[in-house]
Amino acid sequence: MDNREKMLKGLMYDPFQDGLCEDRTKAHALCQQYNLLRDDQLEEKNKILDELIPNRKEGVYIQGPLYVDYGKYIIIGKNSYMNFNFTALDCSLITIGDNVFIGPNVTLVTPVHPLRYQERNIFFNEETKQYTDLEYSKPITIKDNCWIASNVTIIGGVTIGEGCVIGAGSVVTRDIPPHSLAFGNPARVIRKITEEDTVYKK
Repeated sequence: MDNREKMLKGLMYDPFQDGLCEDRTKAHALCQQYNLLRDDQLEEKNKILDELIPNRKEGVYIQGPLYVDYGKYIIIGKNSYMNFNFTALDCSLITIGDNVFIGPNVTLVTPVHPLRYQERNIFFNEETKQYTDLEYSKPITIKDNCWIASNVTIIGGVTIGEGCVIGAGSVVTRDIPPHSLAFGNPARVIRKITEEDTVYKK
């Protein structure tokens, strides 16, 4: 099993082996190209996204700036929208459902580093003759019809159920059940979202 397979299986891996470093460099360059384009350059934007995030359905719009580690480990459902400064570190699979609204400055982080600095710090690998570190990753899933408000951070290993709203500034460290309003640091479920929340009663 090479380091890419270990990464995607959630095992400890070396992020500088087996083409991972080269893939990140390419993805970062594509992000930079995307971020320089104007809103009305849709054809050029989509051409970059076809290479950077090929696993997306129709109607997806990413405002930009956009920042990803690989891109190809992100799946985005139809008619989903990402606002300014969307950051997705996709060292594990990130799955975003249909009709998901993601506000500005949202960060999805799948990498996990050891708590003990003795295991976290950069070291020289005698076998590969280069400096590296060790990490692992956990997937993130955001199901259909969610709204992730501005400045939210979602940690690896989290699943957000269908129809949820995550309040601005939240840090989501555990699963959120479907149709929940949740916010805070760490985010907690405040209540269910029901028909009584219709905007027409506001």
